[in-house]
Amino acid sequence: MFTLADLPYAGDALEPHMSAQTLALHYDKHHRGYVDKLNELLETADTGGSTLDEVIRRSHARPARTAVFNNAAQCWNHDFFWKSMKPDGGGPPIGEIKNRIKRDIGTITAFNEAWASTAAKHFGSGWLWLTLAGGKLEIMTTQDADLPRTHGRTALLACDLWEHAYYLDYHNRRAEYVQVFLDHLIDWDFVNSNLAAAS
Repeated sequence: MFTLADLPYAGDALEPHMSAQTLALHYDKHHRGYVDKLNELLETADTGGSTLDEVIRRSHARPARTAVFNNAAQCWNHDFFWKSMKPDGGGPPIGEIKNRIKRDIGTITAFNEAWASTAAKHFGSGWLWLTLAGGKLEIMTTQDADLPRTHGRTALLACDLWEHAYYLDYHNRRAEYVQVFLDHLIDWDFVNSNLAAAS
């Protein structure tokens, strides 16, 4: 049985950039729903595993286990998303990730523009990621529940592009939400720790 991990901050800690109402709906309803559905599916599916990573690996690209993969991946994605943010976060990158962005993407302005344009081009629901692939940083999106590891990439940072992540606060203005995430919410220390672990 999997359990819903605690948030790394209080429910109102990301205000005014992400409201307590949005966070409560997203975490208590959507994220909890994925955890509950995954546990329900694992009672009957032959896709067990002691960790979420194992369940994802064993169910990926197996049509009979698509529901298991989708719910397991969404559990993992949301756990990672919550950790990608912190109160008083965002702003220019710091530490080694700043150096790697300049090396692999160009200026910080170029990174910000690529982040925004990649999100704008994504159709429908999914996720926006900063990843490491072959030792190089890449910005990418995945559709629905998909995640970077299925494409041979390591996740460093995640921004949820599903409408429930921003619709209460930003209505249909996804671009504004993505910019606010960049300017005020990213936990660059978390990104740097992921980079160090992957290097």
